[in-house]
Parts: sequence; C-alpha cells; structure tokens
Amino acid sequence: QVQLVESGGGLVQPGGSLRLSCAASGFTLGDYAIAWTRQVPGKEREGVSCISSPDISDGAAYYSDFALRRFTISRDRNAVYLQMSGLKPEDTAVYYCVTDLVGPCYGIDPKDYRYWGQGTQVNVSS
Repeated sequence: QVQLVESGGGLVQPGGSLRLSCAASGFTLGDYAIAWTRQVPGKEREGVSCISSPDISDGAAYYSDFALRRFTISRDRNAVYLQMSGLKPEDTAVYYCVTDLVGPCYGIDPKDYRYWGQGTQVNVSS
C-alpha cells in the first residue's frame, strides 16, 4: 500500500524558513519521482516542485515560478525534502507530498499525481 507522510509544517514569520519532509512506504522511494503541491484556502491546488528518481531517471529537480530561488527540493534514501526560505504570507497553505509512481518528473500539475499524503500545514504570519 502506497503511503506518503509529510512533516515539518508549522508557523513561521515572513522571511523565515521551514523544511518539510516526506517519508514513504509501500514502494521503493528511490525508483520514483516525488513532487510537492500545495493548496491555499479557497484556491485550486498548485504544483510547487518535483524531483525525479535518482535511480530510474536523472534526479533532476523542477520548480514552479514562485518556488524558484526560494525553495529547494532534495532527497535521500529515506525521504524527500522541501527547504523553503524567504517565506511570504501567500505561501500559507497545506503542503502535500505526491507521486504517480513513475521515474521522471513529467510535470508539477497536481492533476498528474494519483497518490497523496495527508498534508502538512504551513502558516506564514507575523
């Protein structure tokens, strides 16, 4: 059974940083691309970033425009991480770890991913 579990969310002041983690079970993490998406209250879900499988693909990372230069996605054998810096109030959202069990990142559109974690809340506020 595919399971994704996010952690690391919380309350942070504008300009601050957070590191989200995504742990997986039910499949070999290194074989598949993992992405982060988010949902702002009242808005549609939007893609944040994706990192390809280092074993099946090239381990490349991709970012949405708003995440570029502020967020960094990375992975090791145990988890996938999203390091967020320069956080803004508009980054307040529930962040989800997602996968479609393919090696490459075909995109960061949330509609492309079948498997989702339960999400972790990020609040950016003073």
